[in-house]
Amino acid sequence: MILLSVIPAVCKRESSLDIPGFRVKHGMTTKKWFLIVAMILIVTSSSFAADNPVWVESDGEAVMGEIETQKEVKERAKIDAQNKAVQKAVGAFIRSHTLVSNAQLAEDLVYASVRGKIERSNVIKEGWDAKDRNLYRVKLKALVKPVYPEKGEGISVKLSLSKTVLKEGDEVKIFFQTNRNCYVYIFSIAADGSVTVLLPNSINRDNFVGAGKAYDFPTPESKIKLKAMFLPDFKGKSAEERIKIIVTNKKEELISLGFQEGAFKVYDAKSTGMISDLIKRLNQLEPADWAEATVSFKIER
Repeated sequence: MILLSVIPAVCKRESSLDIPGFRVKHGMTTKKWFLIVAMILIVTSSSFAADNPVWVESDGEAVMGEIETQKEVKERAKIDAQNKAVQKAVGAFIRSHTLVSNAQLAEDLVYASVRGKIERSNVIKEGWDAKDRNLYRVKLKALVKPVYPEKGEGISVKLSLSKTVLKEGDEVKIFFQTNRNCYVYIFSIAADGSVTVLLPNSINRDNFVGAGKAYDFPTPESKIKLKAMFLPDFKGKSAEERIKIIVTNKKEELISLGFQEGAFKVYDAKSTGMISDLIKRLNQLEPADWAEATVSFKIER
């Protein structure tokens, strides 16, 4: 099972935010968070369901213009219904992947690029509106299959750590490089599935990086330090964690970053809100306009 314990302790000089795997120190008053972690294995069949075509029903409509023919209006209404069918199916594909927990952030998020293709469709009902004779309505049922487009020559990112096997107390840095000017989001995913947003944070809110330049986090001049740690109550011999980086061409509100207490936004392991919102937002972007990378590390006694 997973045990999550949060114990606040105000520090006057130097405070620390303890997240699974890393102790993050910074020179400002905040609260200390202790997360006690146990490993868990979650087996899900959702990925298989997401690869299957789905039947959806949708409604479309079109208003007749001054120079349009009835045939053109009917075609536009049908296209409107088809587009809505694809949108509905894509939502179903995404939901089938994101119903477990925020821990799925550690997985390959390729399904966030999913699009839909109509295999076949049947018109259930169509006709001119009884009150507005210029309005044509179509209701159809469509079989939509998931399609994963190639990213092509889009944005890309490289990610690595200074160490991937750590002893308690070891300091670690995150290295990354992108092929384009972009915006960077760095996440730490704990063994229990809780997610901490490392960048942006309340100290470093600017997450823009330049193309081709090698970056490290924390920066040498930063007050933030990342250290591997076990909490006093953790009895295991080792713990495995992951770092995920997502980059976007434009500045995007991928997730809610409302900072209240502490330097970092933390999402609960049992919730699905963060990962669901993130996937929906990525799905609105063109596949070439975002990229991801993940690296694992282990802490040993």
